[in-house]
This record gives sequence, structure tokens and C-alpha cells, in this order.
Amino acid sequence: MGDDKKTVTIYVEAKPHEWPKNESISFEQVVRLEVPGYTPQSNITYSVKWTKGNGNKPEGVLVPGASVKVKDGIRFTVSETGQS
Repeated sequence: MGDDKKTVTIYVEAKPHEWPKNESISFEQVVRLEVPGYTPQSNITYSVKWTKGNGNKPEGVLVPGASVKVKDGIRFTVSETGQS
């Protein structure tokens, strides 16, 4: 098999998830990893931040409709921000 797997390990709230290498992940996808029943129509809004990202953008905030390119070890935090 070798070490040529085409996924990286990303962390959402410290839980590891496999994600395709060199792919981006959207705000909605990150939230869904933490809150499986999440839909954009949910009455609850979330705040998503990342750290340990790519060199030119090692950290930031992910907003609805946006995405960020993943790298091995990138970490996301998902916080409930209340009603929209």
C-alpha cells in the first residue's frame, strides 16, 4: 500500500476526520462533521475558526458559503453562536 494515501487528517473539535488531500472544505461541511444534522436552514448559527492551516493563511474564520484548503493536521473549532 505505501504511504501514498490520498487523504489527510483534519480535526474538528479535536476529533480526527479523513478528508481528501488538496481539497477544500466548506463552512457547511465543517459544521456537519461536528453537528451531523446541521442544515443551512437550522435556526442555530455557528462560528467556525481554523488553526494550523496552510502557510499563507495559517488561521482564520470560516463564514457560511466560504471554504478553506485543508492540510494535514489543520484544526477547526465549531462554536454555537445562538439563533440567527
